Amino acid sequence: MRFIAVLNRGGGTLRTMDLDAFEARMRDHLGEAGHTVDVRIVEGRDLMAALGEAVAASDVDVVLAGGGDGTISAAASVVMDTGKALAVLPAGTMNLFARSLGMPLDLDSALAAFSTGEIREVDVATANGRPFVHQYSVGLHAKLVKIRDQMKFSSRLGKMRASVRAAFATLIRPPSMLVSIDIDGAEIIVRASGIGVTNNLFGEGHLPYADHPDGGTLGVYVTTARRLPQLLSALFHMLVGRWNRNAHVEIHTGKQVVLKFTRLHRRHRCVIDGELSPIEHETTIRIHPKSLRVLVPRM
Repeated sequence: MRFIAVLNRGGGTLRTMDLDAFEARMRDHLGEAGHTVDVRIVEGRDLMAALGEAVAASDVDVVLAGGGDGTISAAASVVMDTGKALAVLPAGTMNLFARSLGMPLDLDSALAAFSTGEIREVDVATANGRPFVHQYSVGLHAKLVKIRDQMKFSSRLGKMRASVRAAFATLIRPPSMLVSIDIDGAEIIVRASGIGVTNNLFGEGHLPYADHPDGGTLGVYVTTARRLPQLLSALFHMLVGRWNRNAHVEIHTGKQVVLKFTRLHRRHRCVIDGELSPIEHETTIRIHPKSLRVLVPRM
């Protein structure tokens, strides 16, 4: 197969790596298996253009994207429904979509898995037409990301430390939203501190990622906790994958979800696959079953 690798120089753990040496290892791993690879190392501002050029190449089979969660989400949005395949290089902090695909988290092990991998079709979701592979969220998560992004860090460990500090600040003063949630035509109105709509339901017993990325359904997680002990409990159950055990988290499933916010302040934001974005008064989220071809480890 012919690969075009697009590596975001400033994304995830790649920002601290010797990318020339990594490029050489990439060529070795894929070349030994009979594949060819064209490597393009780009700045974040040039990422979308490079991904578009990669997908447009007539003889490319696989677009390999390397960077954080935002990079992978951007790559999926370009590759979906094109007939090309996406290879996910897990170079972010959490790598939740890569975990969902069963990818090794060590970068050299991931390259070895690409060399002998197989193609699988998985789902993508959209929020008002914008694709995402993991989660759209508002409330707690969005406030955490907003606070964290105002901090300075230059490494994966620094980002994790900043996330802990931002989580503490968020839990001390949690947001509150009055939201209408329409799930496949059934409406509920709730005052929530956080809402996450996920590309397939999260699995149990591990970090929040889907065990079945081709399940064809959205997960809707509504957090009603407001007091600190309740919020800490919800956070703990999220981290250990025990959402069902928390009395302050409601879980729903559906094919289409419409969120309508009664009031929005200009400071409010949403998070789409880890990236802070403007929030709209009405957001329609849909699942697109098996719209993305991905290269995964051979079973």
